[in-house]
Amino acid sequence: MSQETQALPNCRLTVCGIAELDACGDGGSIHMLSLLDPRTPDPEAWRRLGAVRHHTLYFHDIIAPFSGYSAPQAEHVEGILAFGNVLAEESGTLEHVLVHCHMGISRSTAAMVILLAQHEPKREDEAFERLFAIRPRAWPNSRMVAIADRLLQRRGALEAALRRHQRRIIEHHPDIANLVIDVGRGHELPR
Repeated sequence: MSQETQALPNCRLTVCGIAELDACGDGGSIHMLSLLDPRTPDPEAWRRLGAVRHHTLYFHDIIAPFSGYSAPQAEHVEGILAFGNVLAEESGTLEHVLVHCHMGISRSTAAMVILLAQHEPKREDEAFERLFAIRPRAWPNSRMVAIADRLLQRRGALEAALRRHQRRIIEHHPDIANLVIDVGRGHELPR
């Protein structure tokens, strides 16, 4: 289960995978963002969590176009930012923001850092610091972060913070390098 941190006033933040969803409900008001592969059936845990707000985006966890797969596009990141706008509007009543994908490693962690960056302009490294506290083995989808960098007009600052985060992850969890290589994203490893 993910660790949680206070990032928005009176709000718990959680990042997890589908297998962890049941452990994430605490009876509080949940605002949930789900990032799933296209044609994935709705997880049973969704009903049990009973989110107050729930937004789902469907795309694959890839970082470059690949035949037969849906890569993250600007409209997906715009959907994450729209969810972030809802959070901002309801910030006084937020109890728990839950972001999940299939494994809780790449898409969901990218989405969480995008939400944090959206709410804390010009504090990209702090967004990744908070992500590390929430999900210490996070390897955010670099394509999503690059799109967010452009949409949020960060001029490369968010992408640079991602590279620093990746170095930190490999330093603390060197076994992640094999996972990154196994999924064909070895070029993302820090040099």
